[in-house]
Amino acid sequence: MISSLSESAILENSGRLTVRKANLRDLPALLHLINAYAAQGIMLPRTEFEISEHIRDFTVVYAGLQLLGCGALHYYTPISAEIRSLAVAPQAKNQGIGRLLMEYLEKEAANNDLHAIFAFTYITDFFRKIGFQEVDRGLLPLKVWKDCLSCSKFQCCDETAVIKTLRPTSSLDFSFRSPDELIQLPHPGKI
Repeated sequence: MISSLSESAILENSGRLTVRKANLRDLPALLHLINAYAAQGIMLPRTEFEISEHIRDFTVVYAGLQLLGCGALHYYTPISAEIRSLAVAPQAKNQGIGRLLMEYLEKEAANNDLHAIFAFTYITDFFRKIGFQEVDRGLLPLKVWKDCLSCSKFQCCDETAVIKTLRPTSSLDFSFRSPDELIQLPHPGKI
């Protein structure tokens, strides 16, 4: 965890950092940050409607009036949630902002008695460093795939699924109640 890092070690000369739940006033900055990465093909794009609809999922980090990073904790089952739209402004990279966001999102998940958090990512090294493990995407809750179905990379997804268990003694049962919940998912390199 990064709780031992001081704010000054995270970002030099920025003044105090503010970490808080997002609100609708953050919408323009969130859209800009997320969709700048989406334009590079490394994140899913988000619309104003999507972010507005899920604004309560988002946590943001600011230095003064400048958005330095964001991330969302999106609930899927009573025991699991996805880390989504984790983004750090280019000028704030490698300064602990991503770790700070993840610390807050993980704490929120633990406070809500979740057993696990997961993500789909290109930055597996980052997630490994903070305790996540790579898993086969088919082991994660199927509801995740509602986003994937509309993604331009659906047939050739190259993101890696990662998961972190928050309650090691618990059983992570992502079983399905009926066969209707199952769909065949493409796997990179197997198409």
